[in-house]
Amino acid sequence: CNKRDFIIRNASVVTPGGILKGASLRIEDGIIVVLREGEIKSSLSTIDAEGMYVLPGFVDLHSDAIEKGIEPRPNVFFPVNIAVYELDKKLSSCGITTMFHSLSFAEMEIGLRSNSMAAGIVREINALSGHLKVRTKIHARYEITDSAAIPFLEALIKDRQIHLLSVMDHTPGQGQFRGVTAFKGYYGRVYRKNDEELDSMISRKLKVKGTTVIEEGLQYLIDLCKNHGIPLASHDDDSPEKIRWLKGMGLRISEFPVSMEAVMFAAEEGFSVCLGAPNILRGASQSGNLSARDAILEGFGDIICSDYAPMALLYTVFTIYHLGILPLHEAVNMVSINPAEAVGLGDQTGSIEEGKECDIVIVDVRNGVPQVLKTFISGREVYSTCLR
Repeated sequence: CNKRDFIIRNASVVTPGGILKGASLRIEDGIIVVLREGEIKSSLSTIDAEGMYVLPGFVDLHSDAIEKGIEPRPNVFFPVNIAVYELDKKLSSCGITTMFHSLSFAEMEIGLRSNSMAAGIVREINALSGHLKVRTKIHARYEITDSAAIPFLEALIKDRQIHLLSVMDHTPGQGQFRGVTAFKGYYGRVYRKNDEELDSMISRKLKVKGTTVIEEGLQYLIDLCKNHGIPLASHDDDSPEKIRWLKGMGLRISEFPVSMEAVMFAAEEGFSVCLGAPNILRGASQSGNLSARDAILEGFGDIICSDYAPMALLYTVFTIYHLGILPLHEAVNMVSINPAEAVGLGDQTGSIEEGKECDIVIVDVRNGVPQVLKTFISGREVYSTCLR
């Protein structure tokens, strides 16, 4: 659809500071030019929101759903373009208007098996981005024990193919995996690795762990990202020491801290703390680590990402609200303006404010389950069911 000039009336508009009841929006050339309570007199085409919620479009900083779309079963690959187009349709129906597709660079460990394959997929997604409904970005995930990934990431960064870089360490004994048993259980279940493959992975990771190769390679990539204006995130932080080390390197986003101590320290150190929607929705971590719901109850957490389940964002927001954990607008901020600001997009998107892109979602909660009725990106209607 082309950009449109139109009015939305009779809406419950969720803004960063609260909810405007009976509000109206005027959109011109895809930009919100007027937001106010009451009616806007105009001859423009008008959508009657019937009192339903109008939310800012969701900004998802971390979702590896694309990897499962490309490889739905071990060693079974679909063409990248088909996987991307099909996922793109799903994202718009979930209220996601800006997606950071997350691809791992961890040779023969997680993700799509090889660094060269991951790099090729990054380039193909970016080449397709102009034809997709959803605003499309790339989140590259670097496993620090895989220095072979550095040349691939270096080339992608220099070619401006990456929009967010996170650093991971899945070596057992720290981070997500407190021991070898937890590591083997997860990788065996999720990635179908056998004992021989798992022992080889662990041996390889432990061999390079603590060497100067890791820190030198990591520092090089971080400096490269800084020089190219790419935001940086950590992953599975488990201790104040690790957070302090990463802060010294210039990181300011902490993804999925694994303990209450880590999430508290990250917040104290000024990190934007990113929590996973599936963890919040289920009320527990699949790895037996920090309950993200508990973190929010204690007042910690700034961002919610879908992790691996794009449909979880909308339901998580309303779960937080209906459980009385946060007011609705504060829960919405965690999937919109907070992630947008964390990666430098806050002036463009992430909230319903005059002068910003019309990235909005109309949500119906009348049957007790939130449902996306319409999604607009830059004023273009990219998803619609029916709206009376």
